[in-house]
Amino acid sequence: MGHVSGAFGLRGWVHVVADTEFDDSLFDYDTWWLGRDGQWRAYAFKEGQLQPKKLGAKLEGVDDRDAAFSLKGCQVAIPRSAMPLPDDGEYYWADLVGLAVVNVAGEALGVVDKLFETGANDVLVVKDGEIERLLPFVGHVVLKVDLPSRTMTVDWGLDY
Repeated sequence: MGHVSGAFGLRGWVHVVADTEFDDSLFDYDTWWLGRDGQWRAYAFKEGQLQPKKLGAKLEGVDDRDAAFSLKGCQVAIPRSAMPLPDDGEYYWADLVGLAVVNVAGEALGVVDKLFETGANDVLVVKDGEIERLLPFVGHVVLKVDLPSRTMTVDWGLDY
């Protein structure tokens, strides 16, 4: 959902760079999980402020600048059970990462490695060994997403 980029002020606030559609949507969750290297800890979210390009957040138990700075680099996560179910035809990016991508001719293009947004549309980064393909995540390209079978069918050629 984001990461802590540093301390904000003197009273234990942290700066957070959100990886969500709406930056302030993290404020909707009472508990944030912060972690790195596989070690996670729950923090109660107390209050927040929307800052230019970042969020300011006060977490319970983080009471001074040193404690806030020690969280720099931690990932911010929300339990999946706390998140709303996506609407039909909508997906959480985390669900798409790792899907095998096959085109309409049955040719394997690789596996979804990550996604990013461009403003116009989201983009799938599909890797096949050393080959990296960038596919727009739009309806006329992504024809079918089958989460149970972990596959995605696209209208995209090997040589695009």
